[in-house]
Amino acid sequence: MTDRSVSNHPSDHPRDTPSWTRRGFLASAAALAAVPILLPADPAAAAEELPDFPSDVALYRSAYRNWVGEITADGLWACAPADPDQVVEVVNWAWRHGWRVRARGSSHGWSPLTITEGTASDAPVLLVDTASHLTGLSLDSGSAVRAGTGVTLEALLTYLEEHGLGVTAAPAPGDLTLGGALAIDAHGTAVAADGEERLPGQTYGSLSNRIVALTAVVWDEGQGAYVLREFSRAEADSAALLTHLGRALVTEVVLRVGANSNLRCVSRVDIPAAELFAAPGGDGRTFASFLEEAGRVEAIWFAFTEFPWLKVWSVAPTKPLTSRRVTTPYNYPFSDNVPTLVADLAGRMVSDAAWYLAPVLGNAQLDVATVGLTATLSADIWGPSKNTLLYIKPTTLRVTANGYAVLTSRDQVQRVVSEFTDFYRERLAVYAAQGKFPVNGTVEIRVTGLDDPADAEVAGARAPLLSALRASDDHPEWDTAVWLDILTLPGTPYAEAFLREIERFLFDGYPLTRVEWSKGWAYTEDAVWEDAEVLESVVPSSFGEAVWGQASGVLDRLDPHGVFGTAFLDRLFR
Repeated sequence: MTDRSVSNHPSDHPRDTPSWTRRGFLASAAALAAVPILLPADPAAAAEELPDFPSDVALYRSAYRNWVGEITADGLWACAPADPDQVVEVVNWAWRHGWRVRARGSSHGWSPLTITEGTASDAPVLLVDTASHLTGLSLDSGSAVRAGTGVTLEALLTYLEEHGLGVTAAPAPGDLTLGGALAIDAHGTAVAADGEERLPGQTYGSLSNRIVALTAVVWDEGQGAYVLREFSRAEADSAALLTHLGRALVTEVVLRVGANSNLRCVSRVDIPAAELFAAPGGDGRTFASFLEEAGRVEAIWFAFTEFPWLKVWSVAPTKPLTSRRVTTPYNYPFSDNVPTLVADLAGRMVSDAAWYLAPVLGNAQLDVATVGLTATLSADIWGPSKNTLLYIKPTTLRVTANGYAVLTSRDQVQRVVSEFTDFYRERLAVYAAQGKFPVNGTVEIRVTGLDDPADAEVAGARAPLLSALRASDDHPEWDTAVWLDILTLPGTPYAEAFLREIERFLFDGYPLTRVEWSKGWAYTEDAVWEDAEVLESVVPSSFGEAVWGQASGVLDRLDPHGVFGTAFLDRLFR
């Protein structure tokens, strides 16, 4: 078991924080987990503020909250079009009246790609809720599915499972809408295990790499209006839409899928971080050794602990003798629902500025996971892919997250993991020695392949231009991405300064590091998404001037009036 000795040195300069009790902390988490509240609009107010709005599309007043409630906007106008044709009506109305349109799914993200912080309630910004009606699902062929972009990943994977189909890997939260996931090249964790061959219809890259065709609302110069248009994956313009960052509005996609697999997921908490993340060259139980064996690995390392929660998925056509069969997802209730001890600690840290309790919280979370895996018989589970891939519910502890993808060759994964974790551990110790505790959540490490357009099985398929998993033309030997995330409670003092050091280490230490679009990046000493050099130079350069310029040009041409924009996106694509 882990060492429970902790420092009692309080933070020097706590931030102003709300006075939250444990009950208040849980109530806040529950509120964030709830679906958006849509209040029917007063007809007179709607007619005055949104003149000539399409009469067949219901209007609402709605608040916007991102995953952790750090980006908020109250009282925005919102609507829920019944079908793609109504979406077009709404977009053309917005263009004619000088408004901007923001597609909203489940708001399960961190970065300001949907709404820029500080957006006023009277701003000419209209939320278009996709999850209400754009949820159709049908088999387009034996190995493709046509899906509305408002459908959740859980609903999509359930539908596929019912038809004997599935995906190689997927993000852990099932509440993500498909449109939101595709807009930011969402991914899971998977590379080919030793001796494993890619199956037809499958890919080790992002979900965006599965797109066969998509339908988007785009400007038509001949008609002088926005229209629906379907793009084949082979069309040049599709490359910018496959990962569009919210700079477009996609209503429907056709995805390449393959035969479903049964997956075994084994969890363990008995390997010290010093062994799992050791420098390459040893023969211990290293991260890379599990990657070679199974191809699907995730490490969840609680702050100030020594034993990560390691999850290893492997393809298993039949149930192993020691595995428990699972028929539904979300099989870690101790993680999906905030335990009393964790809630008490987190609530005290926030309400009393007791950030020095970070080591206690980390060890408490590790203890909960260790006991929970045994108590719920979830340390060794087996079943259809969906039931082991989806494991995060909206009721989990809400934390901020930064995110990066380091592109490298497969044989260098252990080196990247070892160097990153050594730097993280060293900097965390330096901060703690000064009475500063900038991290109280976890480090999460995943590994995927890159986006190979051939996996879409469409002749002439284009690679997603803005996917973090886009291969480097100059370095074909880089075939793997190591995804690195650090999580901490919102409002944690010194977090931005600490994460800025991590970001600089990754950008300066590796030839190609890209940001994870949906999470935190571009840190200054006290803010996120604000560093001008990262926004204006580092991020575009990570894709190359030609690629970034092509993507920006296509998105501008398909939306020349900037209807699908925000102040943040304007700055990013300037």
